[in-house]
Amino acid sequence: MIIDCHGHFTTAPKTLHAWRKQQLEHVNDPRNQPKPSDLRISDDDIRDAIDQGQLKLQKERGGDVTLFSPIAGQMAHHLGNEQTSQVWARVCNDLIHRVIGLYPDNFVGVCQLPQSPGVAPANCVAELRRCIEELGFVGCNLSPDPSGGYWQDPPMTDRFWYPIYEEMVRLDVPAMVHVSSSCNPCFHGTGAHYINGDTTAFMQFLLSDLFTDFPTLRFVIPHGGGAVPYHWGRYRGLSLEQAKRPLEPLLRNVFFDTCVYHEPGIRFLTQVVPVDNILFGSEMIGAVRGRDPNTGEYFDDTKRYVDACAHLTVDERAKIFEGNARRVYPRLDQHLKNRGVAAAAASI
Repeated sequence: MIIDCHGHFTTAPKTLHAWRKQQLEHVNDPRNQPKPSDLRISDDDIRDAIDQGQLKLQKERGGDVTLFSPIAGQMAHHLGNEQTSQVWARVCNDLIHRVIGLYPDNFVGVCQLPQSPGVAPANCVAELRRCIEELGFVGCNLSPDPSGGYWQDPPMTDRFWYPIYEEMVRLDVPAMVHVSSSCNPCFHGTGAHYINGDTTAFMQFLLSDLFTDFPTLRFVIPHGGGAVPYHWGRYRGLSLEQAKRPLEPLLRNVFFDTCVYHEPGIRFLTQVVPVDNILFGSEMIGAVRGRDPNTGEYFDDTKRYVDACAHLTVDERAKIFEGNARRVYPRLDQHLKNRGVAAAAASI
């Protein structure tokens, strides 16, 4: 089985974006803000978006299941206010739930959280709980920087964040560390801000005692871990010199995906980071949607890159493609078992 841990509904119907535009235009005029019930998206609209988008590529590329969440770049926690984010997150998560209902064999839900700059993440607990316990989602996306590139909130290791971590542990769900769009002109969204977020979160984890307080808390750092694997020696050294401990125990709680859009990058990732800490992901129809002129293949067809890594054994590939995702997302594993899909022996 091929499980893609990193998918977003980037092909969502245009009516969703129109609703959001109206919401933001009337942030300070509650009477004229659209209601969630004003959003008109039919099942056929969803099918049109999925059939020729994520589902088409999933089938063409040999995938089986995608962990599916709202558009990361449109979470835009920095726009509007706390109430705006609460309503927007609920609207987006309900739409993902409808996708899952139409395609239960192909997609499993991961939720957006209603974060806002300067607002304690405790405000996200109710939506996380709703999505996991009522909608059947298996994880969440958590932004380390709701300000959109200005980093106004405390580090992810600060007690400011502890209420959401306590709920994640109670529910036994991981978070993908995922920023949203950038409003800082110094940082391009997907080319700089995303990679900055990934790298910054890892360094915050490295210097903290967060996992002493939460031994079972789990994070997936996307986009191949940002700059981390390329500077693995730097981080090992910083851990020894500043945290006074080896880096390796951190890997009980921190994992990386394969959203790296060239074969040498994937080969490097799988040679540096332990295979047990790598989950297959593509973020297809995301940041880079075109074809590589040197190969004629899509940049975001990351399965091809993993397949081309001759140094990986059959068992190691099985872990990357399936086993690690089922271990890091135990609710996904149970969901698949409930649907009669047992884990391949080699992937465990």
